[in-house]
Amino acid sequence: MNLKEKIVLFKNITIITMNENRDVIEDGIVAFKNNEIIHVGKRDIEQTLISEYGCEIEIIDGEEGILMPGMINCHTHASMVPFRSLADDCKDRLKRYLFPLEQKLVDEKLTYIGAKYAIAEMLLGGVTTFCDMYYFEDEVAKASKELNMRSVLCETVLNFPSPDSKKAYGGLEYSIAFIEKWKNDDLITPGIGPHAPYTNSDEALKEAYEISKKYNVPITMHVAEMDYELSECKEKYNLTAVQYLDKLGILDSNFISAHTVLVDEKDIEILKEKNVGVVHNIGANSKGAKGVMPIVKMREKGINIGLGTDGPMSGNTLDIITQMPQVGKIHKLFNNDRTLLPSIELIEMATIGGAKVLGMDKEVGSIEVGKKADLTLIETYSVNMQPIYDYYAAIVYSANPSNVDTVVVNGKIVVKNKKLISGDFREIRKSIINLKDKIDKVAINL
Repeated sequence: MNLKEKIVLFKNITIITMNENRDVIEDGIVAFKNNEIIHVGKRDIEQTLISEYGCEIEIIDGEEGILMPGMINCHTHASMVPFRSLADDCKDRLKRYLFPLEQKLVDEKLTYIGAKYAIAEMLLGGVTTFCDMYYFEDEVAKASKELNMRSVLCETVLNFPSPDSKKAYGGLEYSIAFIEKWKNDDLITPGIGPHAPYTNSDEALKEAYEISKKYNVPITMHVAEMDYELSECKEKYNLTAVQYLDKLGILDSNFISAHTVLVDEKDIEILKEKNVGVVHNIGANSKGAKGVMPIVKMREKGINIGLGTDGPMSGNTLDIITQMPQVGKIHKLFNNDRTLLPSIELIEMATIGGAKVLGMDKEVGSIEVGKKADLTLIETYSVNMQPIYDYYAAIVYSANPSNVDTVVVNGKIVVKNKKLISGDFREIRKSIINLKDKIDKVAINL
């Protein structure tokens, strides 16, 4: 028996596979070795696995819980978490408050501390992959590696000096070095993140796209989110934001379009034609009174849609479980149709849909043999979780982050018995609290 390796086996679970057939397997078994899923099914195969692989088996009794693919947060600014709950009701908060706050306070230390806390929060909420846009992304990568989190990390590009660049568009140069450093990592996918059409020139957007194309990495941007963004595009080009980006020639399957609220029928056709992935940030958009993204029409066209929390100053939470019911309820209300977006479609957006948006669906997003072992176990013993007639509905409308019991990322257990085990949460929490006084002194004068 090879004691240097082992197989981890979940049993006594209901498996929501999110495979092509959307199979649900009651009293199921999922086994993985190293970082790869090697069995998904019903029968007890412990002895078969011992015979075939000749290594130790660790058995996890799911205690009638629900095992689902790890959830995917397709758009956030993780290291913004030290500023959570500041100026929540401030008008035009981005320009009036957030940009000045970041210029005064964001450095490598704050970025790293914020990233570790945010990643801990996501892992404890069942998120196993996130797509980030912020500054000092090397620090976010460092935090991701330490806590064993899968991430797509995109350096911000702006038309003015930023916390990690003394010159405008410094993010372009940073991105090249960042991509070169991390391009072959097993957990980190580097990318580039021009902030928005209204904070970048035509030339900068084209250059960012060429970097994305050269290295075949994701490019993500806030698109069609702000009313002044729409007005500016109309005034300058007589185009919508989506049509403007399409005219620049930068939309393709590597493009991740965050928000995408203020769009028309022609925009939706363009997004489909160019195979652009779209991220719905319902919590942040509703809180910011930005409008309701037309995801029903987008889904009808076959556009890949994932869910995001946006930054923790905008949406406040970083888990995806709390996003799903908001998406369902708001779109049912907005369209006056309670049959829209059944629970299975919401979980699809939170898992395999998000993986498609990030271009990672061959590796993650569903529980299938050969895919990476990114898994989330939802316990069903808490008072809010019974009875269960529909497993999808139970996750979407009954569960909350406190029901996440066990989380696996890339074959490593990072959360067990509702506790973070890939890092010391007490120290992570202490570090972020220690930033509070310094932030308070700056924030009070803005």
